[in-house]
Amino acid sequence: MRFIDATVEYHGFWGSLGDLIWWFLTFFIFFAYLMALFSVISDLFRDRELNGWLKAIWVVFLVFVPFLTLLVYLIARGPGMARRSAAQAQQFQDAQDAYIKSVTGTSPTDQIAQAKSLLDAGAISQAEFDALKAKALS
Repeated sequence: MRFIDATVEYHGFWGSLGDLIWWFLTFFIFFAYLMALFSVISDLFRDRELNGWLKAIWVVFLVFVPFLTLLVYLIARGPGMARRSAAQAQQFQDAQDAYIKSVTGTSPTDQIAQAKSLLDAGAISQAEFDALKAKALS
C-alpha cells in the first residue's frame, strides 16, 4: 500500500494577513446583519398600524428568506421605522424628564430663588442667571 506524504504547515488560526482581514470583514457583516435583523423585528412589534397577520407574514419571510426580506423591509418601511424610533426616544426622554422633576421636588420658583442667591453671592454671572431662569420657566 502506498501512502502519499501530505505535510501541511500550520500557520496558526490565521494563515496570513488576508485571512485576518477576511475574518474581520465576515464578522463585521454578520454583526451588522444581526443588528439590522433585531431592529426590524423590534420595529415590527412596535408598529401599531400593522395588524397581527402582516406581522406574522413578515416574520415568516424573515426566517425563510432573511437577506431579501430584510432589504425589502428597510426599503419599503424605512421612513416609518425612523419615525417610530424617534417617537419612542422622545417618549423615553419625556418620561425621564418627568421622573427627574418629581425626584428633585423643586418648583420653578425655588429654582429661580436658588439662582438669585447664587447671583447675589457672585457665584454666577447675570447671563448665567438669565439662562437658569429661562430653563426653570420652560
